[in-house]
Amino acid sequence: MAEDNLTLDEFGGAMLASEMPVELTEKTASDLAPVFDVPVNISAVLGRAHMSVAQLLQLGQGSILELDRKVGEAIDIYVNNRLVARGEVVVVDERLGVTMTEIIKDGDQG
Repeated sequence: MAEDNLTLDEFGGAMLASEMPVELTEKTASDLAPVFDVPVNISAVLGRAHMSVAQLLQLGQGSILELDRKVGEAIDIYVNNRLVARGEVVVVDERLGVTMTEIIKDGDQG
């Protein structure tokens, strides 16, 4: 039985994926409409503190809890428990808010 060796020409000169032209179209916010209703959990972490349950139970109204951050130091912004940005606390119309000052790329989460 003879072996059949096929060449690219026998497939009608099909292009490789890397040779296909890429359409560069400008994306708009409306292109993301299908994901607008996906719920996400956002956390702005001012700092952390470690304590025992006994210490936690001793806390009451007016207790002071020392965090591991200094005044004015950037806060961490998490989306679905993943660090995505750092920012600072701001006041907007007598309400607290967060402004992002740095976007964290993958691998920069140190």
